Amino acid sequence: MLRTLLSALLFAVVPVLALHAQTAPTGVITGRVVAAVTEAPLAGAIVTLADPAAAAAGTGATTTRTDSSGRFTLRDVPVGIARLTVRLVGYTAAIRGDIAISPFKPAEVTITLEPARVQLEQVTVRPDAFPAVPAASTPVSTQRYDAEEVRRQPGAQEDVLRAISIAPGVGVTSPARNDLVVRGGAPAENLFVIDNIEVPNINHFGSQGSTGGPISLINVRFVENAAISAGGYGVRLGDRTSSATTITLREGNRERVAGEVNVAATQVGAVIEGPISRNATFLANVRQSYLDLLFKAIGLSFIPSYTDATAKLAWRPTARDALSFLVIGARGTVTFDNDTDSARVNNAQVLAPTQTQYFSGLTWKRLVTRGVLTTTLARTETRYRSAQRDSLLMPVFESRSREGESTLRTDATWALTPALELEAGTVWKYADALRFDATLAGIARRDNLGAPRPLRVDTTFRALRNGTYAQLAWRVHPALRVTGGLRHDWYDFLGGATRFTPRGSVALQLDARTTLSVAGGRYWQPPSYIWLIGAPQNAATLRPFRADHLVAGVSRVIAPELKVQLEVYAKRYGDYPVRPWRPQAVFSPSGFDDVTTDIPFGLEPLASTGTGDARGVELFAQKKLGATPWYGQLAVSWNRTRTTALDGIARRGAFDTPWLGNLVLGWRPNARWELATRIRAGSGAPYTPFVEAGASAGTLDFTRANGERLAPFFAADVRIDRRWLLRGRQLIGFIDLQNATNRENEAPPSWDLRALRVRRETSIGLLPSIGLNLEF
Repeated sequence: MLRTLLSALLFAVVPVLALHAQTAPTGVITGRVVAAVTEAPLAGAIVTLADPAAAAAGTGATTTRTDSSGRFTLRDVPVGIARLTVRLVGYTAAIRGDIAISPFKPAEVTITLEPARVQLEQVTVRPDAFPAVPAASTPVSTQRYDAEEVRRQPGAQEDVLRAISIAPGVGVTSPARNDLVVRGGAPAENLFVIDNIEVPNINHFGSQGSTGGPISLINVRFVENAAISAGGYGVRLGDRTSSATTITLREGNRERVAGEVNVAATQVGAVIEGPISRNATFLANVRQSYLDLLFKAIGLSFIPSYTDATAKLAWRPTARDALSFLVIGARGTVTFDNDTDSARVNNAQVLAPTQTQYFSGLTWKRLVTRGVLTTTLARTETRYRSAQRDSLLMPVFESRSREGESTLRTDATWALTPALELEAGTVWKYADALRFDATLAGIARRDNLGAPRPLRVDTTFRALRNGTYAQLAWRVHPALRVTGGLRHDWYDFLGGATRFTPRGSVALQLDARTTLSVAGGRYWQPPSYIWLIGAPQNAATLRPFRADHLVAGVSRVIAPELKVQLEVYAKRYGDYPVRPWRPQAVFSPSGFDDVTTDIPFGLEPLASTGTGDARGVELFAQKKLGATPWYGQLAVSWNRTRTTALDGIARRGAFDTPWLGNLVLGWRPNARWELATRIRAGSGAPYTPFVEAGASAGTLDFTRANGERLAPFFAADVRIDRRWLLRGRQLIGFIDLQNATNRENEAPPSWDLRALRVRRETSIGLLPSIGLNLEF
């Protein structure tokens, strides 16, 4: 019955007669096989299409070898989802599954092989989808998701950050936003790296000074893979104290010009890609939301709209050199319908952000003897224009600011010997365009005695910083690897402050499929630029804050596409920003939706005297789609977070969620249908209640900071995908039901301006979404 309903809905928007192909459709897979450490191309690797349907159908060659540049091509691959195995003497065999095959658009993949512990005379090793030993730079707490795993995640609304929030120890602050909370850390503590470019915020309507927002500006159809490290990562990555997410965007295919048109519940977009020459490709897209039309149609007075565009060029001029250029630009606006008194009262509690942003980067990768050099010149820039007005349309908050930063980084990796690897690099960041013009009314900026302290600031400044690191990984024994690294950070805009960062790890293989890992070290993070202008003394009183990580875990590859992992961790914070006007609270921002309830964006006095700690246990199991038609993931976490502010009392942290659970189950019975569900559950998040009487009524009562807790959270998401063939083209349709049980989960309460009392809030119930993607 469900299949019938879905088919009827999608057939209504495409020509019925075009849905029948005359012959069994096939596609093409092209790609490269490279060494994991040096990225050197591996010639002679045996690449096999491990799809029983292909062999049974006799649709063509299912095995090939890579050429001298490590490249391979497999033709006549059945349309659907393919799975490759790769073998090469001297390297651990690998599986690369979940490769989407289209009849017109070739699939482009890159597969890395790890050196084997013992040189093999015959290729008899069983391939695995997971490495037996994690990489030296991410020895613990790292989960990697391929393109299809990101795209089809139920309830993620095709948002890459929501998709990876299923990793253990990771949650979000609200179903309406993608602010990641990793092991109790604030969203501002997360690092995001896109194609070797560190980006402050990758969202439309992103929170200034933090990293979250309502929706990512990264098109999921560009994602090759995404990896999130929840802690314990190496010295290459810095400037954040909680997590690091690395997103790699794919290159355009090398075979032919191809494209896509996609329509979803909130946006429409188009993608085009293909070869420029024999060694160069392009990939581009543009998206436009129609949220404004939807919001107007249902009578809402808050009207958002956004546009974004992406382009990536890749060129391999020689066998040793690769160049790529990426640019992503976006604009988001919010307007209001203030025609009625009711609309003006509702809009008086909404901060309206308008943002224009872009980031771009030119990357040169050069293969050297036993190593690889990577250099990236990048630029990030965001212009914010935020405002909030009261019910009489008088300004409460107005801000115009610009944050622009240029980055030059060079990273090198060498395999000095078969047992010794060296990573080293340096990164310079120069923020030459920092402009802040802000006005905040006294009713929204009160000191600890309740007295209004209006703010008017108009300032510009520049900032220069550097991070330099080196790390050695030594395989002491075929079963034992020891890694140690040191990083040095310098911040000229913080009085020339310098910080040293030691980190290290040990990985011990108990047997061929079981690894015990321990990692630890120190992580530093400078204050966001906007925090420095909240009070005249902030530039002098704020300094980098730190977190010391210790992680221990054991992982086991039970089957080629099934692994389990158990980890325990502890984090200890120091020099954390605190709020002298709110002596019970540390400053740990996420999103700011209403400036009348609390001071936004750190526009207040801040000092670096806070402390905190977080600890937890995480159980993780993952089954990738492969030889069997089902896949899944289970992540269960127990976490506790405590912070201590100026008053010296330890309180639960703002993101202290004792229990978190995510379960994903998917089934792909054939090349046409796919059904998946995600179940999310957790303890209720803490919140600070309102002052309910007196002159401060309607503001947060910090004498009870994080003193209340929401009811437990539960949501079940369901997604159904269906593929059709349109005379050589492929149409993919999906229905995504977020919170399919229509449960009204409790949300933090709000203040009712009409009744002057606390108003109970719940998150959105059932949210259906439908999408179509036509590949041609």
